[in-house]
Amino acid sequence: MAHVALVNVLVRDYDEAIAFYTRAFGLDLLEDSPQGGGKRWVVVGSRDGGAGLRLAVAKPGQEALVGRQNGDAVGFFLHVEDLDTTLAQALAHGAVPTEKIREEPHGRVIILEDLYGNRWDVIQPA
Repeated sequence: MAHVALVNVLVRDYDEAIAFYTRAFGLDLLEDSPQGGGKRWVVVGSRDGGAGLRLAVAKPGQEALVGRQNGDAVGFFLHVEDLDTTLAQALAHGAVPTEKIREEPHGRVIILEDLYGNRWDVIQPA
């Protein structure tokens, strides 16, 4: 049986990205291991499962891809228990809404842009 374990996300700076994803979205820092030469293996996610985000500092020539890995499409989906609380927390730490909260058959949803401009569907499942 296979499952997706990690999704790579290009960032500008490890510590900046860790601070954003843990504070704004409430993710846990699951791993932060030095790899030599200033590189680190950094993973944030949920301790109770699901795919984690491997935070990778963009290499020279990749800087323009930070925040644009999925073009203008939503690339990430975050399920939360309380959308209002998560939204307030995310906005306080720099997330930007691209719409108002909407009601969908699958739950309450809002699209937020993270610190880098990546788009997230933040969903409180029905």
